[in-house]
Amino acid sequence: MTTLISGAAFGAALASSGVIDPAVIISQFRFEYFDMIQTFLAATATTSIVVAALDKLGYAKVPPRCASSLNIISRHDGNIIGGSLLGAGMALSASCPGSAIAAAALGLRPAYYALGGATVGGILYAGVLGPIIARRRQSLAAKTTAEGGPPAPPPTIYERAHVSKFATLLVLEAFYGAVVAAAYFYAPASPYKPLVAPALGGVLIGSTQLLSLLLRKCLVGVSSVYEDIGKYFSWFVKGASGPAPTSYTSLIFAAGLSAGVYALRVAYPSVVPAPDPRVSNLQAALGGFLFALGARIAGGCTSGHGISGISLLSTSSFITIASTFAAGGAVARAVY
Repeated sequence: MTTLISGAAFGAALASSGVIDPAVIISQFRFEYFDMIQTFLAATATTSIVVAALDKLGYAKVPPRCASSLNIISRHDGNIIGGSLLGAGMALSASCPGSAIAAAALGLRPAYYALGGATVGGILYAGVLGPIIARRRQSLAAKTTAEGGPPAPPPTIYERAHVSKFATLLVLEAFYGAVVAAAYFYAPASPYKPLVAPALGGVLIGSTQLLSLLLRKCLVGVSSVYEDIGKYFSWFVKGASGPAPTSYTSLIFAAGLSAGVYALRVAYPSVVPAPDPRVSNLQAALGGFLFALGARIAGGCTSGHGISGISLLSTSSFITIASTFAAGGAVARAVY
């Protein structure tokens, strides 16, 4: 029940902010209008304060995100490759792992195709790619231990920079505020009219992180739902022999997210954005496939890495989201 409530609150906040509008996502990746970045940074700033406060009180201590390594290029190559696939998929489908679920609850047709593609991506990752990556990581970890290789660097940016956590948070909060203010006062006026202002929508999303921590003592993340669907699919394909997958919390969260969005749609029909003709059904399906696959390779998406992971000052999250926006911007410029 606590997971269902958290999902519903997150979905309603997401929809009210307008960032599930395909046109808003495309315009952000093309750097035409900046609604999405205002929401994203306001949500991250709010979550950072929430995380720091509850950690200080000793109520909830959430560990930072670890590096997602494929050990092909670097220790963070999984974050770079996965983040790039995530960004490319977001640009193509004009949605992300969370907003695709929300857009489907609002009845946007391309979102159904994005979810179909994401489901295929989750099945491929859970059944084929994920186990290969896991075995590779275990093998390389054992080899590093046996050979006495160097220890992994600390997972947070402040530890790597050898500065205090408080100072890092202070600088980042000032940066988030400056960017949001600059986007509000100096960027071109946005033609999109969400239920609430983008920055306020971000604060609402950050507030749902507070709710999630109070109820579940964990932060929000969405993309694991596609991997969990893939695990159940593999289990059924194998004849439902052996124990069923035990990871179903993400499915409950996704159901709550859909319910929260649908309830908001009933209360405020104006929350449903106009369809964007630039996003074809095939394009949405391909984008969904890529963002699900990329999110699982990176170990998180725009909510898990972007809002939650960055709020924890995780190095892997900064790298993932930088790769996401770089790839998404390049694809959006090429496609639209």
